Amino acid sequence: MTAHQQVLYLWANGSALDSNVVAWAFHDGSDGSVEGLPEVADGKPPYDTGVEALRDGWRLLQSAQLIAPPAGQEHLNAYLDYEFVFERLVDC
Repeated sequence: MTAHQQVLYLWANGSALDSNVVAWAFHDGSDGSVEGLPEVADGKPPYDTGVEALRDGWRLLQSAQLIAPPAGQEHLNAYLDYEFVFERLVDC
């Protein structure tokens, strides 16, 4: 068996791992025969917080970098600031 990487991106509404997830993306490097993400309703993230992902066996690779917005731009829409990157290795 060979280990393949699965990568999970979670974007939260705050910088802490227990902040609520507002967006997500999943990339599966396996052959599809192994466990994927928990079943979810349409549009709902697979985990409500990053802590839930940790408890389910995901390893945190990157935490959100805290960068203050420039003065006068505090309320402008932009990319999602609080990105957490997780991985797990699965045998297939």
